[in-house]
Amino acid sequence: MSAVQQQRSAGEQLPLALVSEGSTVRVLKVRGALELRQHLQELGFVPGANVDVVARAGRDVLVSVKGSSIALGRDMALRIITT
Repeated sequence: MSAVQQQRSAGEQLPLALVSEGSTVRVLKVRGALELRQHLQELGFVPGANVDVVARAGRDVLVSVKGSSIALGRDMALRIITT
């Protein structure tokens, strides 16, 4: 079991950027400036939303949230805290 999987199984908070491909997590909160938080909420990253990590490409991550596929850069994905 990887360190990321151990953290998830313990229910700890983990930035979306660190979640393994193939995992499903739940959004706990979104950090950042008001405009950024609003933008991510409009994309579906709201507390309680399930997020499937579909693929990883380098530092970027492709996720599925509320029926939409979204590609996020690492900096953006670090601001989405999951459990």
